[in-house]
Amino acid sequence: MACHFKQRSALSRIGGIIAFLVLQFARGVLAQSAPVSADRPWHSPSEQSIEAEARNVHDLRFAVDLAKTYSLPDLIDLAESHNPETQVAWQRARSQAAALGVAKSELYPTLAAAALSQTGRSEAFFGGQFYKQVTQNFGLALELNYTIFDFGARSGRIDTSTAQLLAANFAFNDTHRTLIYQVQLAYYRLLSAIGQEDAAHASLANAQAVQQAAEERLANGLATLPDVLEARSATAQAKYDLEAIIGAEEVARGDLATAVGASATAEISVQPLDELPTPESIGDTVGQVISRALVQRPDLLQQVARIRSAQGKVKEEKAEYYPSLRLTVSPSVPFLYGLQQPSPWAFTSDLTGGVSLNLNWTVFDGGARKSRLAQAEANVHAEEADEKAKRNQITDEIWAAYSNLNTAFRQRQAAMVLLESATQSYSAALESYNYGLRNLLDVTAGQRTLAQARSAEVLARTQVLSALAELAFRTGDSIRTSNMGPRP
Repeated sequence: MACHFKQRSALSRIGGIIAFLVLQFARGVLAQSAPVSADRPWHSPSEQSIEAEARNVHDLRFAVDLAKTYSLPDLIDLAESHNPETQVAWQRARSQAAALGVAKSELYPTLAAAALSQTGRSEAFFGGQFYKQVTQNFGLALELNYTIFDFGARSGRIDTSTAQLLAANFAFNDTHRTLIYQVQLAYYRLLSAIGQEDAAHASLANAQAVQQAAEERLANGLATLPDVLEARSATAQAKYDLEAIIGAEEVARGDLATAVGASATAEISVQPLDELPTPESIGDTVGQVISRALVQRPDLLQQVARIRSAQGKVKEEKAEYYPSLRLTVSPSVPFLYGLQQPSPWAFTSDLTGGVSLNLNWTVFDGGARKSRLAQAEANVHAEEADEKAKRNQITDEIWAAYSNLNTAFRQRQAAMVLLESATQSYSAALESYNYGLRNLLDVTAGQRTLAQARSAEVLARTQVLSALAELAFRTGDSIRTSNMGPRP
């Protein structure tokens, strides 16, 4: 009875352990389930594990040299070296290069080696007695396979992989082209914000000078209180505009730091706008620019490579109509040992194997080859149509960029004239007001016009630089004059 009770206790403990394991497994399964409802956020232990893993991810962004003043080429070099987008495009191109190696490997034979060993032991019955029998088998085997001819199937796959590698390399170059343009725009936006801040400081100083002049005239009985209030209002407006511009500059600094691959909080000192040469015209005609773009734009070259890839697929599908011949050679060397009592050990070894030729030819497949070939040819025509559409798109983009650049040139000339006229008008109005020949409204109007002229002049200069960057981006000139880094 006691023994029976002990057995039941042991079974109960085992059952409890199994139930505990089942519950733990069920908890793990339920933890991976979908949210229980749509009216609240989802939280679970799995989320906590992902958050912990995210905290452990190292920040690979580089540190900016705070003592250095970065020019635009310096910023582009930083971006090409540290921005993750170039790393992604580079690794994809390296992957495609490896795929081409796989395709080329089909031109060579494959050789496989194997070592086999087996031991057998049994009792053999002979003459009314059992005799112990042991056999030991050890052998080395090789198998060589080689496709002698396949009417261009392998060649078609190699052509496809080669074109895909070219497309990946052009995509790599296009990533650099886009990145350079992004850095240029972020840099010019920052320069524009800095120039706007300088102009806003100058406008605030002018407003404060007008306010001081109005208060002095009021103290001498030569002005009215509304004049002073108007001058104070203009000063307050200038301060408000300055704070807005300071905020825009902070945002522009963060955008530039992010574009080069640094933290948005990095303080990057950049070369000022006054040190940058600003051209006044472009020497090439729009036709010359378009012609240059149509032979060097990496995204267009990538599309041409895709046409080649599709043509390689057509070549591969055409080869499916013909037979393929495959050679197989399989030599082996077995080593056999045997023991049967009361006889001594026996041994034998020899070279065995075989040679075979395998001719494969699909006579009928229900039209599968025909359909695959038609599909491949349609893909070629589709890629060719995409290439034509890309050419039209590039032509339109360059026409717009070229026109925008010429407009920016003209606007800058007009802005320079406007700034000179506004400066003279404001100075004359302030001087006349001090002599009592003009009222304060004329002075504040001149001050606002001068502030707008300063802002327009800075904007016009940066618009010229931005338009030049856009034209270089549209033509692909930007990657022709910069270090593109290593290619796969």
